Amino acid sequence: MPRRAVGVAAAVVLLVAGCSAPQQATGASATPATPAAGAVAAPAVPSSGAVPAGTPGGVVSPTAARPCVGAPAPVRWQHVVWIWFENKPATAVVGSSSAPYLSGLASACASATDDHGVTHPSLPNYLAATSGTTHGVTDDAGPAAHPLPGASLFSQVSAAGLQWRGYDEAMPGPCATTSSGRYAVKHNPAVYYTDLRADCRRWDVGLDHLAADLAADRLPAFAFVTPDLCHDMHDCSVAVGDAWLRGMLPALLTSPAYQRGSTAVFITWDEDDGGPANSVPLLVVAPSVVPGTTIGDRLDHYALLHTTEHMLDLAPLGAAASAPVIPGF
Repeated sequence: MPRRAVGVAAAVVLLVAGCSAPQQATGASATPATPAAGAVAAPAVPSSGAVPAGTPGGVVSPTAARPCVGAPAPVRWQHVVWIWFENKPATAVVGSSSAPYLSGLASACASATDDHGVTHPSLPNYLAATSGTTHGVTDDAGPAAHPLPGASLFSQVSAAGLQWRGYDEAMPGPCATTSSGRYAVKHNPAVYYTDLRADCRRWDVGLDHLAADLAADRLPAFAFVTPDLCHDMHDCSVAVGDAWLRGMLPALLTSPAYQRGSTAVFITWDEDDGGPANSVPLLVVAPSVVPGTTIGDRLDHYALLHTTEHMLDLAPLGAAASAPVIPGF
């Protein structure tokens, strides 16, 4: 059975009608938000029964401005992309005047209202999301202090005969194990897993490689995109990170991999601003997502890991086994 993306059944898409409001996925609501000025275009709901020209069945193709169109879900997901930002609660991003692009993206695609980091500080969240455990790490020390044997999402992808990439902005060289300038090694989990050393030297690369891979249609099965310490909102403002994403994401959304309908992008934050709730934003972007979908299930980084493993036909690791899959995926 093909997997269904969030709310794809009888979908109201960006320009496709058939009903008057977006369908709801199990455990999710679908209340479109109004984006801030300058944001990604919000979905336009046409008159009942109107089916515009487009791809077969009246489904229009995604664009950078309208990346989620309620298209049929792929039989098999080919690419999952994570983009991680830093240290912001959900209330500081989605709906904020400082984040018009991200707020518009939430309206044009899907956002979770009850997503959480696993712990504090940064590093154990990155480890939890990529291996199903924090490995008992409670600090942000580098790989020399925390060499971690055992399975990870990266090694799972390799074992399945697929490829992964870490695309790390400002990293001084492939698989760099120490911080340098605006590159923070604590935000690059692949370098901590000792079983990955050979793959890491080939596949954990600078962010500039992403544009080339997209242009050559060689996006890997799993990609972890890490902005630098300014663009990830750690050292700079939400507005700076929002502008960075506006400049970076369209190349992915217009790439052959995304246009084929078999790529999903998850945008999240490692932790909030240190509060006990640790509530963080999570945006879900894929051609099959119904615009304006709101996911109300309680989620965390283990749920993101389980969802990705499920999409790529991998067994759940550690705490991911008891975490939910994001509705529809």
